[in-house]
Amino acid sequence: MPHRLDATDWKIIKELQLDGNLTNVALAGRVGLSPPPCLRRVRALEQAGLITGYTALIDEPALGFDVTGFVLVGLHSQAEADLRAFENLVLSWPMVREAYMLSGESDYILKCVAKDLPAFQDFILNELTSAPNVASVKTNLAIRRAKQAPGIPL
Repeated sequence: MPHRLDATDWKIIKELQLDGNLTNVALAGRVGLSPPPCLRRVRALEQAGLITGYTALIDEPALGFDVTGFVLVGLHSQAEADLRAFENLVLSWPMVREAYMLSGESDYILKCVAKDLPAFQDFILNELTSAPNVASVKTNLAIRRAKQAPGIPL
């Protein structure tokens, strides 16, 4: 059964999307509630699976991760068991930060973050292309990030 959201729930989601580090007191002030009902609403959104976690946005280059690459992967087989096997392998690769199954020419797109180009190339050549069921790999290197807006458009 879908969770029904009112205007206050949407405000909570918007504010937490902008700053997941807000204290409950600060969040309550921003959405026009006192802290106890605000906390109850946040917990309800979490329990409903609408808020799935909290994370920090990291400046990758400032921490020595200078390469962001997007990799289009084609598979030999798209049988459900083969898709699951590939996804399980993707989960084991720390360099892969996001992965999406696609429609169209490629089966998956992977967002990878690496310390440098040799590390990225090593991953592509020695892990990804040699993985079972991988038929094709096309890489694109990011020149710069023009926008980063996680979450949904509110």
